[in-house]
Amino acid sequence: MSRLALEGSFWRTLARVGSTRGPEWFVRTAPPAIGLLVCALAAEPRRAIARNLRRVRGRRGAFREAAEVGRTFATYASCLAEVLAAGSSRGRPPEAVIWGEAHVDDAIADGRGVVFATAHTAGWEAVGPLLSRDRGLRLMIAEAAERDVSASVIQDDARRAQGLLVTHVGDDPLSALPLVKHLREGGVVALQVDRAPRGLRSREVTMFGRRARVPEGPLRLAALTGAPVVPIFSARTGHRRYKVVAFPAIRVPRSAADEELERAARELASAMERFLSEHPTQWFHFRDE
Repeated sequence: MSRLALEGSFWRTLARVGSTRGPEWFVRTAPPAIGLLVCALAAEPRRAIARNLRRVRGRRGAFREAAEVGRTFATYASCLAEVLAAGSSRGRPPEAVIWGEAHVDDAIADGRGVVFATAHTAGWEAVGPLLSRDRGLRLMIAEAAERDVSASVIQDDARRAQGLLVTHVGDDPLSALPLVKHLREGGVVALQVDRAPRGLRSREVTMFGRRARVPEGPLRLAALTGAPVVPIFSARTGHRRYKVVAFPAIRVPRSAADEELERAARELASAMERFLSEHPTQWFHFRDE
């Protein structure tokens, strides 16, 4: 993968330097402008975002669609800069309004750890530090290894600077063992469920009137450990300001039957669909899996 690709190390290095060394006015204003520049240059990611917006909202006219695609790129750049500023003098904690806090507290009360099912939405990485700080949670972010190793190192360093644990999972069943151990110790594991990588088990669901797939891993993890699954997503509302939305916990029985996994997958997809319907320009789905 090229370093100049949208999710490559070049752009993350640029964002890291600018967000940690630039003056406050620059940190506020430069990322959206850079995001619009990338939007103009990155043809395939731009087309992917346009397809997603049509999937969520239908066709809305060329001018309006172009504006919403540009807004998605601008928001992504701002979020990236704010996350990568973690650990620096510029990296003050973000502010957030949390909707559905009772659902998080309800899941924690089970005492079996919690699985946060989230997505590639604006500021999703801000959810962990905020809830960890306020509730004393130990949160581990789990995701598939990125194509660009250098980009992954930059992102993971920023996450660890916020006090998060990071692990990478893949098609090796043993890669999930740290997640199981963490949940059984009462920790929280966050996984993104809006992409189902090829080669990994997934469940077919319906989203926005079309067939889609969600990864099965989070549901199997919940069935194995007894940890409830909380769908939780975030949207950026301003400079270092976020809205976090938590949905009712999904509880998957131990040794869940196939139909019980199907039900859980549908509930997860329904929660994600509701959030994305209200915040389509905050969905950073730049490529198809």
